[in-house]
Amino acid sequence: DLESYLQRCQQLPVTVLTDHQDLKNTDLKTILNSTAPQQYRIRAKLRTYQPQKLYQSVKLHCSKCNSLQEVPTGDDFDFKLQGSAVTAQNTELQNMSWYDSIMWATQDKKQRKVVIHFVRHDELLQHPKDTLLMIEGGTLKEIWKLTKRFKCVIPVRSTEDGLHLLDLSFPFLLQGNIKYYGCKQCSTPKPINSLSSLAAEQQPSWEPTEIAEVLGIEPLQYVFVMKFTLFDGTGPLNAYLFDY
Repeated sequence: DLESYLQRCQQLPVTVLTDHQDLKNTDLKTILNSTAPQQYRIRAKLRTYQPQKLYQSVKLHCSKCNSLQEVPTGDDFDFKLQGSAVTAQNTELQNMSWYDSIMWATQDKKQRKVVIHFVRHDELLQHPKDTLLMIEGGTLKEIWKLTKRFKCVIPVRSTEDGLHLLDLSFPFLLQGNIKYYGCKQCSTPKPINSLSSLAAEQQPSWEPTEIAEVLGIEPLQYVFVMKFTLFDGTGPLNAYLFDY
């Protein structure tokens, strides 16, 4: 894997970047004193790399405002879900024209109330693998169970005027084992009722990009970011890797 490869590179006396075979090797001191953009081939040792743990290299990036942020951990998500659990749902928001609702109380000490809203299409529920559902008051464990069977899961909360997304510290959508996040700065979240336009389509696909658009969310993308410090005796050069 990449981490063990980088560690081997640090142990070797020199690291050779094999691209641009037609170019002669250039000292890092010369490169540092040159103006960009240029193409060079270098022969250097990998002195350090960051972050030290490979999983820490994955970040969330907004292509609109160009911001980078850390990916929230599962523990953070679960803690916030527990803090946002509601004690009573607005029953007037259940079983609307475009979704069916089921509510039950959990058997644990807290006796939480959980509501799942199943989005309909042509007055019928779609096959589970094609179904979008919304959940109020669920835990992370309960949500992951739902994502294994249904196509998309959206955590929501109810207010007097309708269903809404949770704070954008949460994923606005979960699909399979992927959590989709939105940019707090660039998003203007709309009420969940905006999804009814997608439910009315002939064959709703429930693609994350379409869901984000109708909900006013600027989606964040997962990116891979690393920093390498190279050294050849004439000077150090920082190299940055950024890719989707």
